[in-house]
Amino acid sequence: MFPNNRRAIAEFVLDHLVWFMLAIVLIVFSIFVPNFAQLGIYSNIVEQSTYVGVMAIGLAIAIIAGKMDLSVESVAALTAMIVSILFCSHGIGLGYATTPEWLVVPVSLGISLLVGGAVGWLNGWLTIRLKMDAFIVTLASYIWIRGVVVAMSGGRSAQDLAPSLRSLGMETPFYVPYTAVLAILMFVLFTLIMRATPFGRHVIMIGGNAIATYRAGIKVERLLMWTFVLAGAIAGVAGWLLAIRTSGATANLGTGMLFNAFAAVVIGGVSLKGGVGRLPGVYAGVLLLSSIHTAINLMGLPAHYTQVILGLLVLAAVMIDTLKLQIRQKFT
Repeated sequence: MFPNNRRAIAEFVLDHLVWFMLAIVLIVFSIFVPNFAQLGIYSNIVEQSTYVGVMAIGLAIAIIAGKMDLSVESVAALTAMIVSILFCSHGIGLGYATTPEWLVVPVSLGISLLVGGAVGWLNGWLTIRLKMDAFIVTLASYIWIRGVVVAMSGGRSAQDLAPSLRSLGMETPFYVPYTAVLAILMFVLFTLIMRATPFGRHVIMIGGNAIATYRAGIKVERLLMWTFVLAGAIAGVAGWLLAIRTSGATANLGTGMLFNAFAAVVIGGVSLKGGVGRLPGVYAGVLLLSSIHTAINLMGLPAHYTQVILGLLVLAAVMIDTLKLQIRQKFT
């Protein structure tokens, strides 16, 4: 048996390992990568973390609950395409306007939440009610939704989003766009939900042991359904933010974001076994990946270096997850 103070230190290091990694990476890059140590670069890292970061919130909550949602990337693309078709004025955009014009912001956000939540409900219904495997269900959704996006676009793009939406991605309070501020606020909100509400605590319990949670009188199926709806709705917000960033949408918008979001979730300390994970760690994982990508661009290295490092980081994170369990067992 180890002394309590040593156990507390070990627990703290294990739970916040990704933050130590992020600090070391930023220090090393600031010293050795030319032009990295600039306020503009740091704000760019935060901005680049917005879209993958928001998507990773819903994915992380699903994994903590012991499930998987591979559809979040395609859901984001679908909502981005729908919002862009409705509120863009060029290409395949229909150019709908609201009176007053600023109402387009809450209306488009509401549409994104409804579309994403509806897909999440479908995933949850197939998984919970029909007892289908979540991995297969959401993989199928990933495929068919992307097909719907391509069909909706007809190979064309929607361009020139409504001005009130574009301004959210252009105005930079605190040196970052409003979209990045919104992403940070979402991380804060859902961190509080997961830590301080019965919903969050029960979701963690379900991921740890669904049978024991059910026997404790908690409505497991209802909570899991809400978890899928939430993951879909959050992915819808990510798609809304993507449309704002690009002032429109194309059929391949967001391609590859799922793998970055998944990597950030795993690197951020969310256990693939379920029941373990903190959203601040996920945000640190997103920032870490964005920092590495930015440094590689500044050094002029080929883009495939990012993929190599990303894969190695995911493998390392899975190994660390296994080591955490072994180390914790030694301290108990």
